[in-house]
Amino acid sequence: MPTLFISDLHLSQSRPDKLDLLQEFLAGPARTADGLYILGDLFEAWAGDDDRTPPHENIIQMLAEYSIQGNKLYFMRGNRDFLVGNRFISETGAKLIPDPTLIRLYGTPTLLMHGDSLCSKDIAYQLYKKCVNNPPVIALFRGLPYPIRKRIWHGVRQLTVSSSQRKSPEIIDVYQPTVEKTMKQYGVHDLIHGHTHKQAVHQFPLDGKAARRYVLGDWYDKDSVLVTDEGPWQILSIEDYIRTCRPA
Repeated sequence: MPTLFISDLHLSQSRPDKLDLLQEFLAGPARTADGLYILGDLFEAWAGDDDRTPPHENIIQMLAEYSIQGNKLYFMRGNRDFLVGNRFISETGAKLIPDPTLIRLYGTPTLLMHGDSLCSKDIAYQLYKKCVNNPPVIALFRGLPYPIRKRIWHGVRQLTVSSSQRKSPEIIDVYQPTVEKTMKQYGVHDLIHGHTHKQAVHQFPLDGKAARRYVLGDWYDKDSVLVTDEGPWQILSIEDYIRTCRPA
């Protein structure tokens, strides 16, 4: 049974086809997986666990139905859904994992991250991330009435999106020295992350050994899933993976 990794779905009401794709994936090949990891940015925007903006309730129900059948579901917060809390975890049956998380994947020590902390050349973003992920700031924000919180969060999100559009691709991408420093810190030669939307498998030397960085694609165009087992790991489109798992 494979272990599956997805990230950056950015689900919203404006893209109902992606909701259908997620439903088909969860009801199909994901049910036979040894585990499903969502490495952040499941939602286009999440203003707190009381955010019931459509289609949030539908997504929660999909995940709950998946996990209630005994499937292992893991969730890591991303920059769009860093306000996910205990209520979401309880309702979906997912296990919340920190960023980063070190696991053994078929005998291979593997580091899981959302990926935004690797974009260390974007100093302005890293300062913003440090501020909004500060526990007292989060507690203060969660204490605001939902309408105010939603208005603030959607305003901040628009500012961060427009800011990213003005930056060079090199600034908003991961910084290789930070990648290598992080992998050395955790003693791994395999890293899986999302965030950048630049689907790829990067190979490079690290301490005299071959290292690999698996970058998950987004669900705007790539609709990607990383399929891992005891054989070679591969990134596929969800539709291709569903087709390959259908009985002949």
